[in-house]
Amino acid sequence: MLPVIVPALTVGVVCALVLLGISLLAERLQGVLWETLPDALSVGRYSALWMIVMITASGLVAGLLIRAVPGHAGPDPATTGLVDPPLPPVVVPGLLLVTVLTLAGGISLGPENPITAVNVALAFWLGRRFLPGTPAELWLPLAAAGTIGALFGTPIAAALILTETLASRAGGGPGALWDRLFGPLAAGAAGALTMTLLARPSFDLSLPAYTHPHWGDLLSSAVVALAGAALGLLAVYAFPYTHRFFAALKHPVLALTAGGLLLGLLGALGGHLTLFKGLDEVKELAADPSGWSAGQFAVMAVVKTAALLIAASCGFRGGRIFPAVFVGVALGLCAHALVPSVPMALAVSCGVLGILLAITRQGWLSLFTAAVLVGDVAVLPVLCVASLPAWLLVTGRPQMQLHEDGTPLR
Repeated sequence: MLPVIVPALTVGVVCALVLLGISLLAERLQGVLWETLPDALSVGRYSALWMIVMITASGLVAGLLIRAVPGHAGPDPATTGLVDPPLPPVVVPGLLLVTVLTLAGGISLGPENPITAVNVALAFWLGRRFLPGTPAELWLPLAAAGTIGALFGTPIAAALILTETLASRAGGGPGALWDRLFGPLAAGAAGALTMTLLARPSFDLSLPAYTHPHWGDLLSSAVVALAGAALGLLAVYAFPYTHRFFAALKHPVLALTAGGLLLGLLGALGGHLTLFKGLDEVKELAADPSGWSAGQFAVMAVVKTAALLIAASCGFRGGRIFPAVFVGVALGLCAHALVPSVPMALAVSCGVLGILLAITRQGWLSLFTAAVLVGDVAVLPVLCVASLPAWLLVTGRPQMQLHEDGTPLR
């Protein structure tokens, strides 16, 4: 395992730098599109008119880019997951361009899927070029772990996600799974440390601590988690139909422009907090949870779910984890506003748990993300209990991913 350490650390650092570079570039472009430009035109930054015009224009430009760039910015994102086989290197520049536009243009998708795909492609191509003697299967888990570690600021997330992938193939007796995780864990640690030292990301929403568990919390946590899972399943079951609608347009420019128009209309309905990937927006919600009513939280959760569904169906390149987190947070705050006796931290974490179980079908990822958002290990036992009925609801159902023929993946 020792020869794996240097490649793993190198891949982890590079993955974090790619993520950081794309994120900074998207933030700069977002400032131009949503601040500089509307101010110059004397239009409200987040007025309904500007949201509709800007997001529709983002769809139009994204469609033109996808049509023009080599490799068309990768395969149909409806058919891809978080960790997939390496793409050809020629696809990478176009995929990065479209990802930057997606993040900056207000589209309800996160960076995780395309950035992971880019880093896997680069690691596989460069690794095979400069270290031709290494096995090809080494580079995919290293790049995936490095990217996930950078995204979440900890290698634990990468280890948990890859555990679900590798567990069934571990074999070889005691310690075999950890042998397989040795390199990815090093890459995840390098990616997380690089991102932490350069950008200091934080997922903690600074909610009131969950200090006094009660027996009633078992019921309320299960109800909130089931509500999140049910809302997520609505999007999952609608996914093939919305994808078929946009595919019937038979042209990426038409599909993405139409998708952008619908997303702009949804943004005008739900407000500017329902735009973008959702990570900064959930912090704004959590900073002043009394600033919105239960009905407003419910509207934001439904609108963001619809926006995630449309953005993932019409061809925008992006991930579904961060927008789903926004939905879960809004749903949890709605539950707390309706029943104040339900602790806020518990409600939020269970809402996130339920929606992520339905959208990602990744149990460890869902539990980890739900817990890290509230930064309180006291919620973990209750979260584990709440995950059981939610998992019974989602397991065996279709996933929010399609086969190439458009049929749901199970």
